Amino acid sequence: MKTIQTAITGNENFENLANPTQVLAQFYSAFNNQNFELMSQNWLQNEEIAMDNPLGGIKRGWDEIKSVYTRIFTGKAKVYVEFYDYTIIDLNGGFCAIGRERGYVKIDEQKLELAIRTSRIFKLIDGTFKQVHHHGSIETAELLKEYQELVR
Repeated sequence: MKTIQTAITGNENFENLANPTQVLAQFYSAFNNQNFELMSQNWLQNEEIAMDNPLGGIKRGWDEIKSVYTRIFTGKAKVYVEFYDYTIIDLNGGFCAIGRERGYVKIDEQKLELAIRTSRIFKLIDGTFKQVHHHGSIETAELLKEYQELVR
């Protein structure tokens, strides 16, 4: 298994959404540019999908997941993350990306550096990968508390 250190920031090409790296780039472009339309294109739109992350807890179905992104994208805090130190595992009709995110959350003059362990699972639907699951964990309890307080 090859570990990839080159970060995915969302500034990469993502024209081929049947390519794991490019569909990951689509996600990070949507997130870092607070592009809700692009984010909704990245996720499968049904009630079977799930997300478990530090800001939203466990959310099931697109409507619940959408509410977390809406809060992040419309809040006062600016959150930026990039994906690195990752592996991609082929799942025969999908893939799982497991790695780390680094970045920051900034509100006014306050900036907090982030360290997040993350995994994302995608399913191939009509020739395009769609995200069906995300799990993220903040590295330390202190960092988690500070992050949650800034993005409320």
